[in-house]
Amino acid sequence: PITSGELLCLGSSLAFSGLFYYLYRKKAKIMARIQEAPKLQVDDDLPAVVSAADGRCLPYVALEGIVLPAKAVLTSHYHEGLQGVIQKLLVKEHRLIWNSLARSW
Repeated sequence: PITSGELLCLGSSLAFSGLFYYLYRKKAKIMARIQEAPKLQVDDDLPAVVSAADGRCLPYVALEGIVLPAKAVLTSHYHEGLQGVIQKLLVKEHRLIWNSLARSW
């Protein structure tokens, strides 16, 4: 005979296993996309390549070459000896404001 406590333990262990497997598969898909990313060299031709792209956006691109950090080198928490830099980060935000008098955006 199986008790209710054993069923509770079995159910919770199956739920946690399913959750962790889902998270693992989600991260594996992201890693596969990053691994398949095109590799570009950091040189004088890079702005021309970005300008020629659709919408001036390259979703996942691996940049190879010698770059200098803006402030400090970023060190990976997951892989020893892996470092990266942020040269420039630009974020533009567009806001829509409701005009109650004109009842339009």
